[in-house]
Formats: sequence, C-alpha cells, structure tokens
Amino acid sequence: MKEGKWVELVSVVIPCYNQGKYIEECIESVKNQTYKNIEIVIVNDGSTDDETNFTLKKIQQKNTCKIINIKNGGLANARNIGIKNSSGRYILPLDSDDKIGENYVEKCVDALEKGKGDIIYCLCRRFGETNKLLYLKEFSIKTILQTNVVFCSAMFKREDYNKTNGYNSNMVYGFEDWDFWLSMIENNKTFYRINKVMFFYRIKANSMYSNLQGKKENYNKSVLQIQQNHLELYSKYKDILNKESKGLGLIKRKVETIFEIGKMILLAYI
Repeated sequence: MKEGKWVELVSVVIPCYNQGKYIEECIESVKNQTYKNIEIVIVNDGSTDDETNFTLKKIQQKNTCKIINIKNGGLANARNIGIKNSSGRYILPLDSDDKIGENYVEKCVDALEKGKGDIIYCLCRRFGETNKLLYLKEFSIKTILQTNVVFCSAMFKREDYNKTNGYNSNMVYGFEDWDFWLSMIENNKTFYRINKVMFFYRIKANSMYSNLQGKKENYNKSVLQIQQNHLELYSKYKDILNKESKGLGLIKRKVETIFEIGKMILLAYI
C-alpha cells in the first residue's frame, strides 16, 4: 500500500493494567507499522504498580500516544472507553503485553477496503514462556459457538462496533473478545483470516487465561455467561450444534444444546 493510500485513520486501542514491563515493546510494534495513519490510545485501567504508572507518565510526556486514566473496571470496560475516546474509522484492539508484525495494520486495512470481510485477523505465534505457532481452527459459525477461533487483536470498522453494545463487562473472568465476536455475528458480520503470522501473543505463567483455566468454576461460569448473553444465537443454530455435541448440557432453559466442556477450551490460549 503506497503512502497516498494511508487515508483512513486506524485507532489501536491498548488497555493496560500493571503491564508496564511490556507496554513499551507493544507500542514500538505499532510505531513500526508500514501503515502510518495510526493513533495509539492507551487506557490505564487503574494500574497499582509503580513501574506501570511511571512508564505511562514517561510515554505521555513524549506526546505520541493518547493516555486515558480510569478507575479499574476490567478489560471489557477499558476497551470500550478506549474505543469511545478514539477517532479512527478502523479499530484494532491490542493487549499491552502483545505485539503485531510491521505489515499487520496495512494488510488488515487492505482486506477491509477490498470487502474480504468485516473482521480481519491473521495467523499467530506465541512467545515468552513458549515460542511456537498457534493452531486455530478455521472460522465457521458452528466452531465459534463452541470455541473461540479469533484472538482479540482483529481489526473491524467503528460503524460495526457502534451497532453492538461493545465488549460486555459481565464477562468478569475473561473471554470478552469471544463474546464480542458473537455480537458481531448476530449482526451478520463476516470474518476473514490472512494466512500470514502477524500477531504475537505473549505467554506468561500468570496470564489471565492460565488463571482462568486453573479455576474450573470460573471457567464454567464464563462459558455459561457467553451462552446466556447470546441465547437467541445459540437457539438459532441448536440443531447444527446438537449433531456435533456430546456430554454435559450447559443450558437447558431456552437452548437445548449439549456441549462437552473440553470442546469449549479456547485453543488460542493453550
């Protein structure tokens, strides 16, 4: 994409809670993008450690990123506030400990403008505690109703975000990105994967997903909450899901779909 085509502003929204150790590396990956019409919006979600607050003040003094300081309200709330305080036509959420490849924004914008999909993502490599490619199943409605196959850092249009209720703060134990993708599906939005590694997901011993998987009760609550948030969607596809499902029934009220808990694991974060 030539410089003359950098017309649309892209807002990269980065929530940050006590991730000062990693956030400068995250920001650097955004600044190194081949696509140049980018604003960086950082939401300090009530960070309590000195390192993070010192680092964010230092970043703010450089005047290259917009920083919003709020009381701690969780990841979903921080993403929503960041998006509402951004200006770009296109939105790219990015967690403060992750990174993107230098061509990612350019490739996503190109795919959106060519109408390849409404939500654009790519292949992923894990780094940190492990360093290997991440296997994600091919996107389909049936699959994403059972497990998340799209990581949080996918690009979408502001106008499509505005037609949802945003990220749902009732996802208190995580999976707010999975829940949001289902909201997009309810609005008939489509997904497109670029088959190139341009997203890098940091694995830490104390990551949110590791903590969630260590607490089966919280994990099960999150899965139930997702289904309760999207009862009509699950009801719409219950016949397809019932053909594939085995084991334990999680919702018996309005949706007579049966799932095996093991199938619900988010493979993207294992």
